[in-house]
Amino acid sequence: MAIHGQTLIQYMEQLAPKYFAVEHDRIGLQLGTLNKQVKRVLVTLDVTDEVVQEAIEQQIDLIIAHHAIIFRPLGSIDTSTPAGRLYEQLIKHDIAVYISHTNLDVAVGGVNDLLADLAGMEKEGRKLLETVYVDQLSKLVVYVPQSAIAAVEQAAWRAGAGHIGNYSHCSFQSSGTGTFMAEDGTNPYVGEQHKLHREPEIRFECIVPASLQRKVVSSVIKAHPYEEVAYDLLPLQQQGQAYGLGRVGRLLEPTTLGELAERLKRTYSVPALRVVGKLEQKISKIAVLGGMGAKYVRSAKFAGADVIITGDIDFHTAQDALADGISIIDPGHHIEKVMIQGVQAWLTEKCKAERVEVEIIASQVHTEPFTFL
Repeated sequence: MAIHGQTLIQYMEQLAPKYFAVEHDRIGLQLGTLNKQVKRVLVTLDVTDEVVQEAIEQQIDLIIAHHAIIFRPLGSIDTSTPAGRLYEQLIKHDIAVYISHTNLDVAVGGVNDLLADLAGMEKEGRKLLETVYVDQLSKLVVYVPQSAIAAVEQAAWRAGAGHIGNYSHCSFQSSGTGTFMAEDGTNPYVGEQHKLHREPEIRFECIVPASLQRKVVSSVIKAHPYEEVAYDLLPLQQQGQAYGLGRVGRLLEPTTLGELAERLKRTYSVPALRVVGKLEQKISKIAVLGGMGAKYVRSAKFAGADVIITGDIDFHTAQDALADGISIIDPGHHIEKVMIQGVQAWLTEKCKAERVEVEIIASQVHTEPFTFL
């Protein structure tokens, strides 16, 4: 059984919502259409000629990639150019391309968490290197007849409402009397048309983060027996969970810079990496940032990290890090390939939970542009 393309992407955006992305990042649908049935999805870091050929051979309907194929507005598509030929092949074979970039970096369980896990960072006490998005909180207040309160509160909690810190299912309920008069064209759950009705009701209150507001309200309305549901959404001064780029935390086992670098070669599956700092230095706290992380070196230092693990470090940034007393391990940009297995596993489990038979395939094409000698 296939799934509509837009529904599949709604699943993907539960993992990595678009609002997590940094400003001006090229994310979302970049080529093709999601208005079609999707049976086979290919997950890849990059969309290269070899990946497109793999997609054609695998009869792929949709590619989910980390790195964009369109970086700036197109003035034309010349199919005699490498980029033009790439677009041409994708269009001819009706293969859509969807990009999840910095929003997947930021996501809980996304690129940076996967890299931090492989680096041996403790999960408890893990911090953000840079905050990108903070969920604003609202209070949902809904008035419910006593007979329906159990169904409404369960609907709110299933949709993600009612979390305060490490406590779930948080609410406040008080009793009162609701009044209404059903006018023409109504079919009241209780009461009669054109007669003032007084109903014992429960005022149900719970906290809702902005990211889940639409889902929670929709779930509550579906569970509520009234034709017209009386509810309020009250903005709060408190802020909810923060999301951001990079991770900072302690190693499960302290080690030396040299030993950590050797271990990362194995866990990140890279043939070589670059190290800035003394190999015998003791390392207990690390920062991890997938991609190009030169501008975050000082942030890592400020956060108390002994070393930052990131890619594409330039000569002068390396010199400055030495002077500042923070080490660097540069395993390259391509370690973001961890997203392939991560996204494949997440989408496979999601589709299974939704009872949707879609094949999520991990690309087997190696897209590292560098050869190490």
